[in-house]
Amino acid sequence: MSAGAAAAPSLTARVLRRVLPPLGLTWLLGTAVALLVASYFTEQAFDRALLDDAYSVSASVRAGERGLDLLLSPRDITNVLFDQSETVFFAVLRPDGSLLAGDQGLVAPAPEEGARHRFSRIDYRGMTLRAVVLDHEAPAAYRVVIAQTTRARAMLIEKLLIYSLAPQLVLLALLAGWLWRGIERELHPLGELRRTLEQRDAHDLAAVPVARSSRELEQLGDTLNALLERLAQSASAQREFAGNVAHELRTPLAGIRALADYGLAQQSPAVWREQLQQIAQSQARASRLVDQLLALALADEGRTGLQRETLRLDQLVQQAVLRHLARADARGVDLGALGLDEAVTVQANAALVEGILDNLIDNALRYGGRTITVELSGLTLGVADDGPGIAPEAERDLLQRWAQGPAGRKLGQGAGLGLAIVARYAKLLGAELRFARASEAGGLRVSVAFEAPQASAG
Repeated sequence: MSAGAAAAPSLTARVLRRVLPPLGLTWLLGTAVALLVASYFTEQAFDRALLDDAYSVSASVRAGERGLDLLLSPRDITNVLFDQSETVFFAVLRPDGSLLAGDQGLVAPAPEEGARHRFSRIDYRGMTLRAVVLDHEAPAAYRVVIAQTTRARAMLIEKLLIYSLAPQLVLLALLAGWLWRGIERELHPLGELRRTLEQRDAHDLAAVPVARSSRELEQLGDTLNALLERLAQSASAQREFAGNVAHELRTPLAGIRALADYGLAQQSPAVWREQLQQIAQSQARASRLVDQLLALALADEGRTGLQRETLRLDQLVQQAVLRHLARADARGVDLGALGLDEAVTVQANAALVEGILDNLIDNALRYGGRTITVELSGLTLGVADDGPGIAPEAERDLLQRWAQGPAGRKLGQGAGLGLAIVARYAKLLGAELRFARASEAGGLRVSVAFEAPQASAG
């Protein structure tokens, strides 16, 4: 990352940014709902007290010979409507709307039809008041209006807001701190994993210790270790390939150089031709050795990502026979095939199957007899020859790299890699490699038995 680039936020901060705003908004909405409910019931309580005052005044109105009369004195009215924090106004109105007692000009909306009282907000003398109108019809009709200021209501709502929000904010801050420490504690193994990888040498591809504190971290660690294992296998294959090439090519390259030097020192064209032919043969052996080493290296790397597809074994066998037919004819070897009249399908890798066939046929051409038959029987393909065969006790040894039998050492051909490649390819494909006598008279049959294709689901 460049020096001028802004550092990415920590995972802890990102999680908190995702969690706290919705949580805070939820709490804020919850507080607002709680305040609305509290305000509603507070309003109901104040309104009930206001209505009680209206009933108290109404109970003191009597109808006499001279009409309606309020039995309460001003002092009694003060006692009845006393409020320590609010200013209270009242009015008793006759049916025609004239004032019987109380404050002049105090009016409020009349109750709706069928109702005896009605609450409303009115403006009176420059103040906003909460008022109630109570109608009395029998035996005498009159109307009582009671109104009061709303300071106490507003102060109560304000206190409810303060005492509700303040604890919520404190709790939110405490929760943020608790979440921060909890998330950091849960992410601590991730930091340890990062520090372990930072301090590790580039050549150290061993598995890293993984804390099993959470499923996600466990999966990350297992995936990382699987990647390190694949890298280690790839690096090992590359190192082995480089070492093998360096070791095995020294001899053929030295031989080619010696042949060239000898030819340059001679004056006879016949000697030059002979030396050039030997150089061409040595180059062919060296090229085949490189191809085999590459095949083994790719096989080692292929353990981690082998692609399979549906293949026709009978077609691959036919193509392999055609590829080696000219070479067999040049050596005077009868190369043929059996069992190709029916289609045989397997789930495998084409390159590996072709590699198995090519190496088995090549080995048979080098060390077998005069007849070679590529056989296909069901899911088993094999290469049989009428050569000297292999002793049972030597079979395991010949599957190792650089191992050669007596025929190979006698001929001085190959590098002991053919059967090792076949064994590796068979293992990668999940196939079974078998050795047997080709017939009662002797010879060798090397066969590879493939697994039956799995039936597709559905």
